Amino acid sequence: MKFQLEYKSYHDRAILVEWPPKIDKSILRDIMLFKSKIISDNNKNRLELRSAYNSLLIVYKEAVCFEAEIEVLRTMYSSGSVETSLTSKLWKIPVCYEDDYALDLQYISNAKGISKEAIIQKHSEVVYTVYFIGFLPGFLYLGGLNEDLEIPRKSTPRLKIEKGAVAIGGNQTGVYPIESPGGWNIIGNSPIEFFNSKNNPPCFAKAGDQIQFIPVKISTYDKIKSQVENNTYIIESSMIYD
Repeated sequence: MKFQLEYKSYHDRAILVEWPPKIDKSILRDIMLFKSKIISDNNKNRLELRSAYNSLLIVYKEAVCFEAEIEVLRTMYSSGSVETSLTSKLWKIPVCYEDDYALDLQYISNAKGISKEAIIQKHSEVVYTVYFIGFLPGFLYLGGLNEDLEIPRKSTPRLKIEKGAVAIGGNQTGVYPIESPGGWNIIGNSPIEFFNSKNNPPCFAKAGDQIQFIPVKISTYDKIKSQVENNTYIIESSMIYD
């Protein structure tokens, strides 16, 4: 399926390509396929590609003729010369939802009229899709949250949210990869590293991957955290072939 794309000059050395403004797996797949085509074109002047929910930013080393480059991109997008299969991974992420880490779980339970146990089940039974990484290094923007769990961000953000905090904001869920201010509602904590500058790549997941949260008790959480600190923990994952 091809979409009607918009191409815009963005700053002095970048082009922004936009898809329809919605969170949709078919749009994500199309963005990833177009990104693959651009990478395979091997144009040395294209420095970086940054994707979001419904856009792809192409950054150049040197100034380009926007009209000519946009025409090249249009032709590339419409062509079917690149393989249409994509590979990704399903990552299983341990999360402790117990009260010590679930600062807003009771609040959500009261606001939504759902038991804490049901919230945990609804949150952990979904397989989420990574749409892009942003805001903080290693912060995964995930699609797929159960509508029953959607709740507005806090009117007054916390000044300090612990590293690994699992939270809900609006119709999204995610994990804070580092200590940070934030306004999302915290329902748990994961002991794993979502971003480590010493690793290559620094973030284990990428756009198109999938995430499933696995509830664990505090004792298991502490054990995994110790393994992470000792660099002996391996995140459980499996390949997905599209």
